[in-house]
Amino acid sequence: MTLYIGNLSYQVTDQDIREVLSEYGQIQRLNLPVDRETGRMRGFAFVEMSDDGQEDAAIDDLNGAEWMGRSLKVNRAKPRDSRS
Repeated sequence: MTLYIGNLSYQVTDQDIREVLSEYGQIQRLNLPVDRETGRMRGFAFVEMSDDGQEDAAIDDLNGAEWMGRSLKVNRAKPRDSRS
């Protein structure tokens, strides 16, 4: 499963997210998309953790939580639509 973390501050870094999620378990993969034109972070991230139970705990605790002045949206990422 992959977590979607939305409504992130544009100043958040890879290390910031790793610090917050480290209390829930080991991060397998972290993707912080950036805008191609501006190079600025797009305000969301995708995170895979080593165990679904860890991801569920992170969703329960962090969804709606205030962090860096923003109310986080944390849920399971929806599968990406295939582009033709």
